[in-house]
Amino acid sequence: MKNLWNDADAEKMVAGYAKKGVGRDLALRVYTTRLLGGEPRLVLHGGGNTSCKTKATDLVGDEWDVLCVKGSGWDMAVIEPQGLPAVKMGALLKARTLTTLSDEDMVALQRSNLIDPASPNPSVETLLHAFLPHKFVDHTHSTAILAIVDQEDSKALVKTVFGSKMGYVPYIKPGFDLAKVAAEVFDADPSVEGLILDKHGIFTFGDDAKQAYDRMIHYVNVAEDYVARNGKPRAAKAALPAKLARPADIAPTLRGAVAVARGEGRFDRMISDFRTSDAIVDFINSAKIADYAGRGVSTPDLSIRIKTGPMAVPAPDADKLGDYKAVIRGHVEAFAKDYRAYFETNDALDDVKRTMLDPMPRLTLVPGLGMFGHGRTLKDAKIASDVGEMWIEAVRGAEAVGNFQPLSKADLFPLEYWSLEQAKLASNKPKPLTGQVVLITGGAGAIGAATAKLFAANGAHAVIVDLDPAKAAEAAKAAGNNSIGVGADITNPAEVRAAFDKAVAVYGGVDILVSNAGAAWEGRIGELDDATLRKSFELNFFAHQSAAQNAVRIMLEQGTGGVLLFNTSKQAINPGPKFGAYGIPKAATLFLSRQYALDYGAYGIRSNAVNADRIRSGLLTDAMIASRSTARGVSEKEYMSGNLLGQEVTADDVAQAFLHQALAERTTADVTTVDGGNIAAALR
Repeated sequence: MKNLWNDADAEKMVAGYAKKGVGRDLALRVYTTRLLGGEPRLVLHGGGNTSCKTKATDLVGDEWDVLCVKGSGWDMAVIEPQGLPAVKMGALLKARTLTTLSDEDMVALQRSNLIDPASPNPSVETLLHAFLPHKFVDHTHSTAILAIVDQEDSKALVKTVFGSKMGYVPYIKPGFDLAKVAAEVFDADPSVEGLILDKHGIFTFGDDAKQAYDRMIHYVNVAEDYVARNGKPRAAKAALPAKLARPADIAPTLRGAVAVARGEGRFDRMISDFRTSDAIVDFINSAKIADYAGRGVSTPDLSIRIKTGPMAVPAPDADKLGDYKAVIRGHVEAFAKDYRAYFETNDALDDVKRTMLDPMPRLTLVPGLGMFGHGRTLKDAKIASDVGEMWIEAVRGAEAVGNFQPLSKADLFPLEYWSLEQAKLASNKPKPLTGQVVLITGGAGAIGAATAKLFAANGAHAVIVDLDPAKAAEAAKAAGNNSIGVGADITNPAEVRAAFDKAVAVYGGVDILVSNAGAAWEGRIGELDDATLRKSFELNFFAHQSAAQNAVRIMLEQGTGGVLLFNTSKQAINPGPKFGAYGIPKAATLFLSRQYALDYGAYGIRSNAVNADRIRSGLLTDAMIASRSTARGVSEKEYMSGNLLGQEVTADDVAQAFLHQALAERTTADVTTVDGGNIAAALR
C-alpha cells in the first residue's frame, strides 16, 4: 500500500484551514483522515476512526484539553473539521476508573462533554482513543490485517507477523470494556507502535499526524507482504454450466426473492446493484464459496451492511432458467430461516427487548457472473457491493495464510443488535415508495418530468425514458434520488426492451410503469390520411402496449406484483372536434389498461389510467392551445380554465394522480379524471 503523505499538500491544508480559524493539529488530523478514508482497503462506508488531542475554546471562552474524534455519520474520505467533534479530555480519562459503563451512559458522557453541543455523536471508540496517551491515534479495518486476525490461532500469527512492535487485543465488542483492555495492553508494553484488535482491525498512534499515519501504512504493508510471501494454493474451482445465464436473466427473480413480504400482497422491495470483475469472479468461482460465505463477515462492523454474511447461490445455467427461479427462492428461504434462528437463539440469552431486522441477505454471490448488493436504496445496494469486494479481499488473504475464521455469529449478535443501532433504525422511517423503481415514458415532458420528481421525492428511483437522451438525463438530474435518463424511441420495440433492460441493469427490476408518452395530430377523421392515423396508433396505443408488455414480463419474474399507469387523456371519453387521430388510439389505450387489470390482477399487478385534459406540455403547446381554443370558439384563457372549477390544471396535478394510484394498494381498473371538472368526460 502506497504512503500518500505529501508535505506540500499537508501544509496547503494547514494554511487553508488557518484562514477559517482551524488550528494546525486539527487541520493535519483532517488531512491524514482523508488519506486513510480514501483507501477502501482501509476504510469503508463509516468504518474506522481517527483522533487528535489538542485544545479548544468553548462558547464562553474557556480553554479545555480535548479529544477531537471522528463523529458518527461522517465519511473519512471527505471529512471536515466539524466531523471531528471536540470532547473534554478530563471527563473521558476519569471514566477509566469506573468498573462498568453501559453503552447508553457512555454516549451520554461523551455528549455531555462536547465543546459544541450541536456536534454529532463521537465515535463508539472514543474512550479507546482517549485512554491511549498519544496525540494522534488512527484506526482502520484493513483487509490485510483482517487476513491475519481472522484465524483460529490469530494471537500466535500476530506475533509471527509483527513481533513485539504491535500489541495484541482479544476480541471485545467496541465500547467501554474494549477501551479499558486496549489501554491495559498498551500499559503493559508502552514501546508498541500500535495495537492489533482480534477479528476487528488495527490502531496506530504517534506524536504527530505523520507518524501515526506512517505507522498505519507500514504495518498494513507488513501484513500485505506476509500474505504475499506465505500464500498457499487456492481452493479448486467449481464446475460451471456450459452456457451461463446473463445477470439480466436472473436479476428480477433475485430481486423479487429478497423482497420482504408484509402480508396481503404487500412487500418492502430492495434495489439490486450488480458488480463484477475478473477478481470477483475468480474468487467466487471457488468450490468452497458457499462455505466461506457461511462463516460470516470479515470484521463485525460489516454486519450493519451485509448482516451475518453473504449468500452464495449456484451458477445459473442459461438452458435451465425455468428451474433456476426455484433455486434462488430456495436459497433465500434457507438464508432467512438461518437468520431467524440466529436471532431467536441469541435474543433468548437475556431480557433485552429487541426488534428483529428483516432476515433477507444483502449480498448474493453468483459463480460465473459476479455479485449483487441489495439495499432499500441504490446507495445502500452499492454499499453492500463495496463491502462485498473488501470481504472477498479479506477472505482471500485469510485463506492464503491459513483458514478464514471470523468472529462467531454469537459474538457478532451484540454488535448487530447494539441498542444504539436499534434506536437509530427505529427512527429511520422509509418513504412510501422506498425500494421501488418507476419507469416513465415521455419522461422529459412536462407531465413526465413532474411525475418523476414527485415519485423520486417519495422514495422511488426513476428511469426517465425520452426520445431525446440529453433531455432524459436532464430530467433525471432534476428528479434526484439516483434517477437515470434513457434515450429511446418508444415506437421501436427493440428500444423499449433496451430501456427496460437498463432499468434491470441499474436497479435490478421495475415495479411501476407510467406509460405517459404521446403526441397529437389534428384533422377531421373522414379526411385523415391512413399514414397519420397509423402513426398516431403507433405512439398513442402500440407504444403503451410495448411498454406494458415489458413491465409485466419483469414484474412476473419478480413475483411481487406491480403497477401499470397509463396516461389516456379525456379524449378517450369525450372526443374533441378534429382530434380523432389522437382520441381513437387513446380510447383503445384506456381499454388496454382495463384488460391488463383483468388479465394480471391475480398476480398482484394493478392497472389504472389517468384521464387528464388541457395540460400545458410538449403535446399541448402554445400553438396547439391557440388552435384548440379557436376550434371551440373561446379565448385561450377560457379554454385552459374551461372546467367546473374554473381553474387551469397543471402537470403537477397529473403527477399527484399517478402517485395516488401507485399508492392505492387495493385499486385497479380505475380511471382517475384530472381536468378540473368536465361532466362530458366523466365516467359512468
